[in-house]
Parts: sequence; C-alpha cells; structure tokens
Amino acid sequence: MSSVLVVGGTSGMGREFARLRLERGDDVVLTGRDAQRADTVAKEIGARGLALDLARPLEISAALADVGRVDHLVLAGVSRDDNKVTEYDIDAALRLVTLKLVGYTEVVHTLRTRLHDDSAIVLFGGQAKERPYPGATTVATVNAGVRGLMHSLAVELAPVRVNSVHPGVVGDTPYWQAKPEKVLDVLRTETPTGNLATMADVADAVDFLLRNRSVNAVELTVDGGWLLG
Repeated sequence: MSSVLVVGGTSGMGREFARLRLERGDDVVLTGRDAQRADTVAKEIGARGLALDLARPLEISAALADVGRVDHLVLAGVSRDDNKVTEYDIDAALRLVTLKLVGYTEVVHTLRTRLHDDSAIVLFGGQAKERPYPGATTVATVNAGVRGLMHSLAVELAPVRVNSVHPGVVGDTPYWQAKPEKVLDVLRTETPTGNLATMADVADAVDFLLRNRSVNAVELTVDGGWLLG
C-alpha cells in the first residue's frame, strides 16, 4: 500500500486519480480550497480531505502539518483563466502564476523531509503551452513554466523522480462537458484518434509516471495526437 497525496483532488482529473488509487487499496489524502468540499468529496470516495489553497502559499505548511510520509505526490490543482494581453487582468494572472509555480513548489518544499528515495511526484501542466489560443496568455506561460519547475525539482530532489503530465482536451471533465456538442465534434475531427482524452486516460498516465522507476523528468502528453491536427 502506498501513501498518496493529491493536491487539487476534489474534482476533475485529480479526483479521478484519487479514486483510482483508492480502488487499489492505497492510503489517499486529497486537498481542495474549501474545507467542507474537501471533506465531503473525501468521504464520498473513501479518502481523507484537507483544505489547502495553492494560491495562498504562506498557509501551505500549516495545511499539510498532519500529513506523514508521502510515496506519491500529485500536484493537480489548476485554475481556468481567460486572460488576453489586450485586456489584461493582473489579479487573475498573479493568482494563476502563484497557484501553479509558487504553490506547487511550496508544497514540495513543505513535504521534502516526508519524501524518500523511492518517492515520485507528478506536476500537472497542459497543452496550451504548445497550442495557445486567444485568452491563454497566462495559462500558456505557466504551463510552459511547469517544464522548468519539473527539471529543477528532478535535479534538486534526486533520487526522487519528478515528471509532468500535459492533458489536451479532456472531454469528460465538467468544464468540457458543459461545452456545446458541436464544439466537441470539431475537436474530435482535429484529433487523429477521433476521440477526446478522458479523465481515466489522464489518471492512467499519471499512475504510469509515478510507478515506472526509470521515467524521470519526462513530459507526458495525453491528447490523442491533438497537436498534429
């Protein structure tokens, strides 16, 4: 049995991964910004829930005080941000940059003595870094920054392994399910497999990165070949 911490595990891909590992009998702790929601979701799937806001990094150490040894750490906390340089929302940009780059790093900093030689970490990025769209000014920049963070952590924390996953359009997430079907149809036609990635696909990819002991400092794309479209 492994001890697993999923930061950003109350919904979407983080929750799907937490559920996967619980089904395998692992000890899972998940976090969310809202304490009540984190506790509710954790009870629903059989995990333990903690309140943690990645955008408030000064509070992260206290939030993780009761977390013990960590075998597998998944940093899945994300935030949707539509921010154009022509209509720049500085507060939104600062929140997202802090959440992913500073927040992710502070979680690792806080847990560094609770990791061990066989621990592994996966950071969540996204394909906006390779295929930006209007409004992706901050998202594309931050997800590209995840690459640098991954490389830096892999060097500094060695032999702890650090990898990253970059999902494309994940069709069964709440965000994409709310889109009109015609939008999803267009995206399917742009994807060589003819199918959008699923949350289960992403969870499987994260699991692979955590378990394979020879995979380190790797960016794994999960998009059905969407970038080729």
